[in-house]
Amino acid sequence: MAPVGGKTSQFTDAAVQHRLELAGKAGPQALVKNIRVFGIAMFACIGGLLYGYNQGVFSGVLTMTSFGNHMGDYTKNTTKKGWLTSILELGAWTGTLYSGFLAEIISRKYAIIVNTCVFIIGVIVQCTATSAGHSAILGGRFVVGMGVGSLSMIVPMYVAECAPPELRGLLIGLQQFAIEFGIMVSFWIDYGTNYIGGTGASQSDAAWLVPLALQLAPALVLLVGMIFMPFTPRWLIHHGHEEDARRTLALLRNMPTDNELIELEFLEIKAQSLFEKRTVEHNFPHLANLTAWNVVKLQFVAIGSLFKTMPMFRRVIVATVTMFFQQWTGINAVLYYAPQIFGSLGMSSNTTSLLATGVVGIAMFLATIPAILYIDKMGRKPTLALGALAMGLCHFIIAIIFARNQHQWPTHHAAGWAAIVMVWLFVIHFGWSWGPCAWIVVAEVWPLSARPYGIALGASSNWMNNFIVGQVTPDMITGITYGTFILFGVLITLGAAFIWFYVPETKQLTLEEMDLVFGSSGVAVADRERMTAINAEIGLDRHLAGLGGRRSDDHVAEVQEKNVTEKDL
Repeated sequence: MAPVGGKTSQFTDAAVQHRLELAGKAGPQALVKNIRVFGIAMFACIGGLLYGYNQGVFSGVLTMTSFGNHMGDYTKNTTKKGWLTSILELGAWTGTLYSGFLAEIISRKYAIIVNTCVFIIGVIVQCTATSAGHSAILGGRFVVGMGVGSLSMIVPMYVAECAPPELRGLLIGLQQFAIEFGIMVSFWIDYGTNYIGGTGASQSDAAWLVPLALQLAPALVLLVGMIFMPFTPRWLIHHGHEEDARRTLALLRNMPTDNELIELEFLEIKAQSLFEKRTVEHNFPHLANLTAWNVVKLQFVAIGSLFKTMPMFRRVIVATVTMFFQQWTGINAVLYYAPQIFGSLGMSSNTTSLLATGVVGIAMFLATIPAILYIDKMGRKPTLALGALAMGLCHFIIAIIFARNQHQWPTHHAAGWAAIVMVWLFVIHFGWSWGPCAWIVVAEVWPLSARPYGIALGASSNWMNNFIVGQVTPDMITGITYGTFILFGVLITLGAAFIWFYVPETKQLTLEEMDLVFGSSGVAVADRERMTAINAEIGLDRHLAGLGGRRSDDHVAEVQEKNVTEKDL
């Protein structure tokens, strides 16, 4: 038996059976048994709340009279207004460029702390805008974007690496709920603070400063609290702190360090770590020594390698174009400029449009709940294609209503409300389809050895298109009016065609089946062979008894593949 971390890896059939039974359990019962991990995940997802809050809060701020008086031409000129909104996404795109190697070099825990500090600095800069002018708002939003962009990638990684396998998917899903909750809360805070100092010319600067400053409270809670949170077991193992990792696992699972289940999960994590290291040694031998500078270079060299073969390049197209269409559904145009859109649809006052915007947040938040229940049954292609067609139909109906009534809203209130209801339906359709499902596809199409870099490429496409949408939407709304909705409708209809005719169904496919779908030859086979060799080396393979006559090494490989997918999400 191969020694592991100074111990001999030996498991009883009872321990193996218990572990396999746990892997099939989830829900409230599993949460109760893992209440400490659930609490840690909920706390870390404050980072998601900050991300969502920033996605929504500025839409209301842009319409406030006091903010317009302070910013002058920046709220009257549509191009400059686009910069006010979209510079956050440009900062977030920058954050995605450094988040991967920062989390690897200094740990997921410290990376969250560092980026929370970056976020806090950006908020403080924005809140000095009463004396520093529009340059402080622009600079502050860029810095805040760096923080939330990086947190949006590191927090799910931290949660996934702390979670037990039977709860990993559920706990990662908390990030999406935190984002949607942050969007919803931001809309209603804007609605409430809009009354500070009165309305119109008498409105106080506090009406827009309070929503921005309120971000500091959860950010400070996250900053202080993360100091007391554990490092992730995977990062500890990956960097040679194996005994610390075993103790952390025992703490997270509320078990003794010598428990067989702790040793079993420890070996599963170690196998994944060795797989990543040996993949780097094989594909990029000059970067095998994972110094800080080599980790930085590895991110870019590995992404560049994805473009060198046609089967892998097809995966690049699937990931980047799917994220292109996710942003060009128009979802963030609605989130960023909802009050302005509702105003153009005949809402009679800023207060009423902010109220309608609040419903957008509630609708999208509730619509994400069913997604986790059916996504594995319905499949990725039908979900994305039907969601795209439904959103496209909403856009076309809005455009027709707009074209017929744009000069007569005061006498056609019913038409205005009909268009607003279609906006609400649009965000509902996004919530159950492209919101969660696009990210799942981007994670699933890659072989294990390329998955971290492929997901990073997809995230980069997401944030860059997010930036472009935020930049051009104000000019489109004022320049082509209802043509804005026609454009979004046409693009997302094309997105439905792209998904249906080009993107393969990825639900429940093994790595080898994914290779066949994309025309690769042997990438997944090589990955599987490398993982099998590692499992045998550390004593994980044949000590696991499969259920129902299944081979244990096949079972382990499938579990490890699923774990890596969810970790990268």
